[in-house]
Amino acid sequence: MGVLIPACKDKDPIDSVDTKSVKTYDYKVSFDWNELFLEIERYAAGYRPGPAPRALAYMGLSAWEACITGMPEYNSVANLYAGLNIPAAESAEYHWPTVINASYGYLMPRFFPNTGDNLRQKIIALENQYNDKGEAAVSPEIFERSRDYGEAVAAAVWAYSKTDLVGHDHYLDPFQGYNWQDHYDSDGDWKPTFPGPGKPMGGVWGGARTFALTEKLCRPPLPYSTSTTSDMYSQALEVYAQNTPTLSYEDEWVGEFWSDDFVNLTFSPGPRWLAIGDQVMAAENSNLETALFMSVKMGLALNDASVGAWYSKFYYNVERPQTYINRVFDPSWKPALYNPLTGDEGVTPSFPAYPSGHATMGGAGAEVLGDVFGYAHAMTDRCHENRSEFEGVPRSFGSFFEMAQESAWSRVPLGVHFRMDCEEGVRFGTGVGRQVNRLPWKK
Repeated sequence: MGVLIPACKDKDPIDSVDTKSVKTYDYKVSFDWNELFLEIERYAAGYRPGPAPRALAYMGLSAWEACITGMPEYNSVANLYAGLNIPAAESAEYHWPTVINASYGYLMPRFFPNTGDNLRQKIIALENQYNDKGEAAVSPEIFERSRDYGEAVAAAVWAYSKTDLVGHDHYLDPFQGYNWQDHYDSDGDWKPTFPGPGKPMGGVWGGARTFALTEKLCRPPLPYSTSTTSDMYSQALEVYAQNTPTLSYEDEWVGEFWSDDFVNLTFSPGPRWLAIGDQVMAAENSNLETALFMSVKMGLALNDASVGAWYSKFYYNVERPQTYINRVFDPSWKPALYNPLTGDEGVTPSFPAYPSGHATMGGAGAEVLGDVFGYAHAMTDRCHENRSEFEGVPRSFGSFFEMAQESAWSRVPLGVHFRMDCEEGVRFGTGVGRQVNRLPWKK
């Protein structure tokens, strides 16, 4: 029952290690690459909102497919994606941490080719660290086979990524291909707010590849109206009342806790859910199979949630609360979102409101984590513990869905979303997560 007894004293210890099954290893190689991704993505301009989740999807898929022969209870999903040609594994022994390490070591610098020298060196150092561990754990033959196979699968996944003409190089210009003036017809349509770039991010992102999502369009928003008896007026008034004259301490804390809006300050809102999953893996000392399962499903779900949300945003083209409130209630009103790095106050993200990207990716991420770790899993989120530029105090939750709901609601007191954006985002994102969960992962 899992106990290894050497046959004789002079037997090479590396031949006594059972490397046949992925779940015989701990989560740490997957965790360490996830954590490095989160550090790199924090400083990666152009990767918000969609390219960062997209990179997670492809890297997670590569690690999954490279290790599938070591997970006998699970299926490859490569056959679901025309043009993805995964090389076959040999009928031989593999060291799965080395396979995973090689896969991430190949893909991380390709998805982030413009990262700074310091972070590029961290990629090299992490790959070397796990190569050293692999060489010490197994024979040279097994190590080289494992490393070569991880790289071969990663190369196949990278080739597949390049066939997504919208998504693959989107990070080079997140404002590409969309002129907001061409889509502005009347009050209620989105237009830029300031401070901001004066143009929308991700206008064509809704055309990027999805992995499970089949219907990219969420439910319609409330009809535009300035009538004092309309639901739209009521929701705008709700936003206005939240921070007029000021935010409460609790609302400010919640808003800062879930913001993740700004490059160079934190990771972005989608990958935040990978950081949450990493915390659970570490707390539960998960095995490597569970780590791969969480990571691949999280990547696919966040990718699809971002694509669906941005397709819907630019389809419905709903203006932000700031625009409505300035026109109807108070021309001097500003949202409460503040960038501590630049000093900019009254910031609104530069793309249409409906549905909320935070809420959609939160619903998807929470649904994946619930499926992997349990829908009633309670945890304390320490993502921003001890930060000094905003309220770096952990918050505790009774479930992942509760976390998604709070993340969604946090955007209302900040003044950057209507209630409808958040509620529909959670509903839509939960559906995205369920579609990912329903893929034929298990035999």
